[in-house]
Amino acid sequence: MDQASRLHLIMAALLAAPPLAQSQERVLPPVTITATRTEASPFDVPASVDVIDGARLRAAGRPEINLSESLGGVPGVAARDRQNHAQDLQLSIRGFGARSTFGVRGVRLYVDGIPATMPDGQGQLSHIDLSSAGRIELLRGPFSVLYGNSSGGVLQVFTEAGDGAPVLSSSLAVGSDGLVRPGLRVSGGTPALGYVISANRFATDGSREHSSAERNVGNARLDFKRGEGSDWTLVANTVKLRADDPLGLTRAQFNAAPRSADASATLFNTRKTVTQSQLGVVHDHRLDGGDRLRLMLYAGERDTEQFQAIPAGPQANALHPGGVIGLERRYTGADLRWTGKRQTALGPLEVVAGLSYDHMDEHRRGWQNFSGPALGEKGALRREEDNRVANLDPYMQAAWTFAPDWTLTAGVRHSSVRFSSGDRYIAGANGDDSGEVRYSATLPVAGLMYSLSPRTHLYAAAGRGFETPTFNELAYRADGSAGLNFALRPSRSDNIEVGVKGRVPDAWRSQWSAALFHTGTRDEIVTRTNSGGRSSFQNAGETRRRGLELSWSAVPATDWQWQMAHTWLDARYRDAFTTCNAAPCAVPTQVVPAGNRIPGTAQTITAIEAAWQPARGWRAGMELRRSSRVYVNDANTEAAPSFTALALHAGYVFDVRRWSLSVTARVDNALDRRYAGSVIVNEGNGRFFEPAPGRSYVVKLAGSYAF
Repeated sequence: MDQASRLHLIMAALLAAPPLAQSQERVLPPVTITATRTEASPFDVPASVDVIDGARLRAAGRPEINLSESLGGVPGVAARDRQNHAQDLQLSIRGFGARSTFGVRGVRLYVDGIPATMPDGQGQLSHIDLSSAGRIELLRGPFSVLYGNSSGGVLQVFTEAGDGAPVLSSSLAVGSDGLVRPGLRVSGGTPALGYVISANRFATDGSREHSSAERNVGNARLDFKRGEGSDWTLVANTVKLRADDPLGLTRAQFNAAPRSADASATLFNTRKTVTQSQLGVVHDHRLDGGDRLRLMLYAGERDTEQFQAIPAGPQANALHPGGVIGLERRYTGADLRWTGKRQTALGPLEVVAGLSYDHMDEHRRGWQNFSGPALGEKGALRREEDNRVANLDPYMQAAWTFAPDWTLTAGVRHSSVRFSSGDRYIAGANGDDSGEVRYSATLPVAGLMYSLSPRTHLYAAAGRGFETPTFNELAYRADGSAGLNFALRPSRSDNIEVGVKGRVPDAWRSQWSAALFHTGTRDEIVTRTNSGGRSSFQNAGETRRRGLELSWSAVPATDWQWQMAHTWLDARYRDAFTTCNAAPCAVPTQVVPAGNRIPGTAQTITAIEAAWQPARGWRAGMELRRSSRVYVNDANTEAAPSFTALALHAGYVFDVRRWSLSVTARVDNALDRRYAGSVIVNEGNGRFFEPAPGRSYVVKLAGSYAF
């Protein structure tokens, strides 16, 4: 995008202009969460739950591009921006998901109740629209297992509900490396209809060579209020993404030229395109006696094409699937839930029972990434198959306040996941690799909360979870032969957590929490080979994740906000196993000793934020992030060093008649530290490191007009 086009966008934003100041003047209702499927205050559930409201997502000059901008203050959560939009955000909760080289695994994702995680456990974040998000809920610990497969944690995003007089909002963020993000939103409501419709575009030249990206996102929520206890919500979303992939860097490349791309990235023009659209309907119906029925239906499609940097030589093997991946996915699902409330002799009882069904059809193809002498071009077809995965999960849970100060919460879910693959590319030595496999598990959980005082709650919880391989983890065999790796088994985990929550409604209005947790996992799914963007996986023995999470927030004076979060995580392999140090690999020979740390996890992460944010006038703040070193391979022979990053922001908010306007300037990595923002775990070529940008800036203009 040229300079004139950027200037036109800035002028358009000034004339149009998103709601900041206006929303801060409203008196907010008490915070309730639905992460445990019962509406309650986070303070009153025996689980680690955090809520980030929409105003915070859009405050402090954040450009509203990635969730990593706002999740740093949540203990137990590591959200690392790869600065590579071809590979999505790297998200892990208590160490689950740390092995992911792209997308999100091990963590369950939902947007407006619609799964952003497919039934195989593979999740995507690229379609989330932060400009219209009303809140984000993050559930950690044992109660996550009530969401079934691949639930090491649960992240839910909810679009803000439309209400009141119409408001037209717009924003524009411009910044370093050609960053431009204009956005437009309209919201409001009548007694019969609430609406929020938004659209935004993001473009960047990238902080590294060969890392430019463009993304267009549209999101809509319509709430139909029919009265008589019957409500309908329609949610629709679309995204179109194109991104270059600079790949990771070796230690030598990272030290010498952190803004560079690996030579193979430009040689093969590594890149990714994604188009996705989905539609969901939620119906809430209140029955006699206070019972409720909730039905959620959804359907969507996601098409992906990705060019990888695989040399032409290995593709001469008749069994090689090529260097270009094409995925056409169609997914549907439903969730039917009944909620009933009763009064027992000892106290109130709330029961939830439901049935969840999710289904995905995938048409996977592979082509050579060269055509004649031209590299980075789609060539001959080398792989074609129809894959299918579905789950059917009944679940039940209950919360019972059986004494004035005691609440028991318990539940169980039976998860059954079926995979099948039909091979459509059978030629010569490449035989029929069709097959199917089924995984299942019964997942119980229970938690007990004791109210030591109205200001202090103690709790303990335990649960059992499991995680199947994703289709991408089943896609390749370590020895290079064709067909899915159906030898992989699901991992199974036992989770224990004890914690305390407190709040002090004095002049400081502070809240704090502390949680100790322990997770033991059997048959941990680990990387066996990872080269050229293609990974194969195997089961290791037992692993252990244990840790401590601390959080504290306060409003010490009018317009001041302070927040602190600290995570200590000890994630280790308890059993030795063998892995590969090259691909293809018929027999693993490299020994990973017991006691090694699980790569991709930091032992400590600390976040501190302080902000002065009056409703009108000047405002300013700072954010400090500290992370210990992160091992990048199972052998623990290489690690990304520890780092401390400082961000500063300042701005001004004012009103002009019916306009609410703001301008904010933000500087990230203000001390210009060199560090790896994320890592590629067990990358076979030693390209482990994805550098964070140096000192960078964002200027954000925002405004809203109330009709």
